[in-house]
Amino acid sequence: MADGVPTWEEVARDHGRFLYTVAYRLAGNDNDAQDLVQEALIRVRKGLETYEPGSLEGWLARIVTNVFLDEMRRRRRRPTEAFPADPDWVLPPAAAADEMTEALSDEIQAALAALPDEFRVAVVLCDVADLSYEQIADALGVPVGTVRSRLHRGRRLLRDALTGNPR
Repeated sequence: MADGVPTWEEVARDHGRFLYTVAYRLAGNDNDAQDLVQEALIRVRKGLETYEPGSLEGWLARIVTNVFLDEMRRRRRRPTEAFPADPDWVLPPAAAADEMTEALSDEIQAALAALPDEFRVAVVLCDVADLSYEQIADALGVPVGTVRSRLHRGRRLLRDALTGNPR
């Protein structure tokens, strides 16, 4: 790590699990999470030239979050049809998501996936990626107060979904 700037290989090796964890909690499934991490690592390669040493995890979280939000916007513009329920199209699930140390129950993951994007991103970055409010604000380009309100509302929506108290 010359001058505090890691190489792309160091980022991929040392922070790949962090990127995957954030991506999985945002996307809610293994395939989309892997795609998000792959795109994030491409952006990391391009961005290392201008990276200024600081909170590497905050910078990486911002990149994977932006990739996720870009993908959500793209999907809204270009909806796709799902493959037919033909058994020939079904692939066995990947084991990587099941082996995560930060495993959440299916019920929690489903409730998390049902949150609006802006609240899901804040909750995942804080409660899963363990970033500070300041790091989240920097990653999302919003004031710390906005992060706090999104976390409060996102956690409330999550709690309501898990306890069956619709508002």
